[in-house]
Amino acid sequence: MRHFIFILGFIFTLSLTSCATRVAVTAPHTTVVKVAPKHHKIVVVKGKRYYFWNGKHYKKTRRGYVVVKV
Repeated sequence: MRHFIFILGFIFTLSLTSCATRVAVTAPHTTVVKVAPKHHKIVVVKGKRYYFWNGKHYKKTRRGYVVVKV
């Protein structure tokens, strides 16, 4: 009987976990700038580095620079 309860508990525990480890949601129209212009400024906001030019803040990613709201 103890084995049966243990197996039910194990199956119940597995049913609560998710197989998805990361869900990435991207905006439908994200513009990626490959190279920052020479006149960009580096700005630190709340300990994070952003790049600023043309009145917008950008965050550096593997693909390039993406516009973000600070």
